[in-house]
Amino acid sequence: MGRYDGDAFQAAYDKVLDKWPADREALRVPTPFGTTHVNACGPADAPPLVLLPGGGGATSTSWYAQAAHLARTRRVLAVDLIGAPGRSEPAADRHPRTVADLAAWLDALLDGLGITEADFGGHSYGAWIALHYAVHAPHRMRRLFLLDPTQCFAGFKAAYLLHALPMLLRPTPARVRAFLDWETGGAATLDPDWLRLQEAAAGFPTVRPVTGPRPAPDALRDLNTPVLLLVAANGRALPHSRLRSSGGTPIPYAVTAQAGELLQRAEVDVVPGVSHHALPQSAPPELARRLSEFLRERPE
Repeated sequence: MGRYDGDAFQAAYDKVLDKWPADREALRVPTPFGTTHVNACGPADAPPLVLLPGGGGATSTSWYAQAAHLARTRRVLAVDLIGAPGRSEPAADRHPRTVADLAAWLDALLDGLGITEADFGGHSYGAWIALHYAVHAPHRMRRLFLLDPTQCFAGFKAAYLLHALPMLLRPTPARVRAFLDWETGGAATLDPDWLRLQEAAAGFPTVRPVTGPRPAPDALRDLNTPVLLLVAANGRALPHSRLRSSGGTPIPYAVTAQAGELLQRAEVDVVPGVSHHALPQSAPPELARRLSEFLRERPE
C-alpha cells in the first residue's frame, strides 16, 4: 500500500467540496454498518435525490459539476460509500460483505434521513449498487440514472483491468495519475483539485469493497422503475462495438443492447467527449440539463 497522508486527503477533499453550492451542509447518518457522511444541498423540502459515486477513490464530492443545477428542483444527497475513501466511518465490527448488506445499508440510510422514496443516480460502481438497490427496493426508488455503469449489463474490457491492476495491487499517487492519464486520454485535462483528491486517496484505509454478479436478468425484466442509462463516448472501461450513433460516436453496444433488452422503461444516450473516469465531474454542462429533464415531474 502507498503511504497514506490523512491530512492531505482531508485538505484535498475540502478543496473539491468548495466547488459545491454555498448552501451545502454535511449530514452524519448512523447505520448498522457505521456512520455515513452525506453532502447535501438544495431545498430541504424538495424531492430527494441520492447520488452514489464510483469506486477507485471517488467520493461524494465528485458531483460538484451537477450539484447546483440538480439542486434547483431536488434535495441533493451525495453519499460517501461506507468503507471507501471519504468521510463515512465504517463500524469496527460490521462491514458490508454482500449485495444484501449494501441494500440494508441504503435502507438504513434512507430511514435515518427520514426518506420514504427517492430518485437515485450512480456512476460506475455506484451505479452497480444503485441498480441492485432498485431490484431490492423498487418501492423506494422513483427514478434512476446510471452513468457509464460497470458490471450492470456488461463486464469490463480486458485492457482496462490490465491497466488498473498496478494501481489496485499497490496504490500510489503516481500509479493513480498514470491510470487516469491512460483512461481519460490525458489527465492534464482533468480538474487539478479533483485529480489531487484522487491521488491523495491512494492508500486510504478502506474495507474490502463488495463485489458480485450483475443483477439477475429476470429481476431487471420485472423492474418498472424509469431508468436513464448514459454511456461515456470515450470511455475505456466498457466494451465497444463498431456500431456508431448518428453523430459517428462509438457506442458501448454490449451495454446499451443489454439494457434495452432487459429494462421495461429505459432511455439510453451517449455523453460525448468524455471518458469513464472523467464522469461526473468533467462532463459537459449538458449532462446536468439532461439529468434534470429525466428527473422532471411528469403526470402519470
